[in-house]
Amino acid sequence: MVIKVFLASSSGSTAIKKKQQDVVAFLEALKVDYTELDIACSEENRMWMRQNVPQDKKPANGIPLPPQIFNEESYCGDYETFFDAKEDNSVYTFLGLPPPPGSKEAVQAEEEHIMQNGTHVEENPDDSVAQAEEEEEQVEEDLQSEEEEELRQLEEEEEAEVEEASRLLAVWTMTSHNSLSFSFFLMCQREKKKTWKTHRSKRLSKPSGQ
Repeated sequence: MVIKVFLASSSGSTAIKKKQQDVVAFLEALKVDYTELDIACSEENRMWMRQNVPQDKKPANGIPLPPQIFNEESYCGDYETFFDAKEDNSVYTFLGLPPPPGSKEAVQAEEEHIMQNGTHVEENPDDSVAQAEEEEEQVEEDLQSEEEEELRQLEEEEEAEVEEASRLLAVWTMTSHNSLSFSFFLMCQREKKKTWKTHRSKRLSKPSGQ
């Protein structure tokens, strides 16, 4: 798509020259590709412009003045409508061109789309919340299962130690060793086991994430 700007290079009107300069300068600032068509040097350009400006857009005398702007064969408007579009940040829409990403017009169009359709990046927030809750519950269940398994192993170890202590006591008694020394030995073993169990229970009871 080519933007056509019809202008008069040798116009004696200061106002027309100023309007033409404003249009061209703004298009160049936006880096919009356009073609200048001079009606002062080409009767063909003059006639084409006059014939293709819609009748309801022509002034009372029926002769449109430059600058007149077209997108290929489609009429965009004159200076006044171009100026209004510039004030409204809608020049690309005025020209029939898609606004580049990141431009004010593109951001404005996206905001209007969101307001009209009520859409957002997260279209189904309820589903996301439910999924997050399920994941948290699964993590808690896994932690609980691990703690129960460790406690079960701890109980089995304690039972095994009791059986081993009983066996040692029987052997000790049969060999007539000092029962007081053996009792002291058992007491040390129980205190050691109690300390280890307390430390283990505190670690398992800590909240997850700490």
